[in-house]
Amino acid sequence: MAKFEGIQWAERQMRFGLVERDYELLPADAKVFAVSRSIHYALFLTFEGIRFFCRKQADGGLEVVFLNWHMNLERFRKGMAFNLGRDMEHLIPSVEDLETLFIHRYFREPEMRPFFEAMATLGTQGYLRPFTVDEEQSIGVTFPARPSIRAGVNRYDRYLGEPFGGVVIPNLVRAVGANKTGCLKLGINYLMSVKAIEEAKRIVPEAAAALFLDDELHLPLDERCVTEWDSSCCLFALRDGTVVKIPESNLILPSVTIQGITAILRDMGVKVEERPLTYGELKARTRVNELVAVCSVGTAGILNRCAKLVFVDGRGHIQGAHTPDTEHPLYAKLAEAKEYYWNVYRGAAKPVAGMTVYKYTL
Repeated sequence: MAKFEGIQWAERQMRFGLVERDYELLPADAKVFAVSRSIHYALFLTFEGIRFFCRKQADGGLEVVFLNWHMNLERFRKGMAFNLGRDMEHLIPSVEDLETLFIHRYFREPEMRPFFEAMATLGTQGYLRPFTVDEEQSIGVTFPARPSIRAGVNRYDRYLGEPFGGVVIPNLVRAVGANKTGCLKLGINYLMSVKAIEEAKRIVPEAAAALFLDDELHLPLDERCVTEWDSSCCLFALRDGTVVKIPESNLILPSVTIQGITAILRDMGVKVEERPLTYGELKARTRVNELVAVCSVGTAGILNRCAKLVFVDGRGHIQGAHTPDTEHPLYAKLAEAKEYYWNVYRGAAKPVAGMTVYKYTL
């Protein structure tokens, strides 16, 4: 799985108990009890990754900028609801409550100020990582008794990046649609992502990503649909100038970033088509040179174009590969969309329709 590079964590994390409604600032390395249900059974383990930018204002103050992050917060709430019993759902904070918790309390803590000052000076990317855990000392297989939210924050230089190589891994399934977990950012999904990367590296040692197909294992391989990369969503650029986005479903994480990228592409005059894409079509378009580029789209990396995507059969034997057409105009437009997206954070570009900028003074 792709890794963060140049990462630097803030020295404090926050904790908020959902039952007691108590808040505290903790050291960055504050631990969770070894006998927590979250540790033993992955109960109440949901998380978010939320990109932001910190800049200095004209008066010397600090401002943090988020893009469409109400979608991140709502997705986080849905993950919490999945992990709690129905009689506990009233404990889940509203989007407004989460905004207050993360910005007006955590980000504005005096002890966090030096981190944000340094971040604004360096102009680096920021990443807010809230997650949930059961704070009770128990290994009983029940819903959590002391659910809490914790959050840490970091800055980083790079995630995944270009060029990167990927392999289609049809023998593993990231999530099962019937369980309705693929559309949530849950810890239980990501073990399969790591296993898929391991499988991809077995086939192509330099691979950095694995591309999953759907969970319809009874279908012939070529009839199964592409879903996601191991830790990001995907876009497919075609020679006729169209970009294909996979529709959201119980197998697809509703990506906040991909919504912004497709809005920018449409604003640039690019046709974005949302529809299923089968593995058979993907290979067929590659054979007739109709596939320009395959992209990884996610919070940390925004958009990266795959340098080589290897196709395999059901036994893991290589059947062929796609390499991008770097001379096609759409290949360059994808890079322009990525830069535009990041420039919206930095205040160097105006948000297009469908993009909402949130600014907070610290």
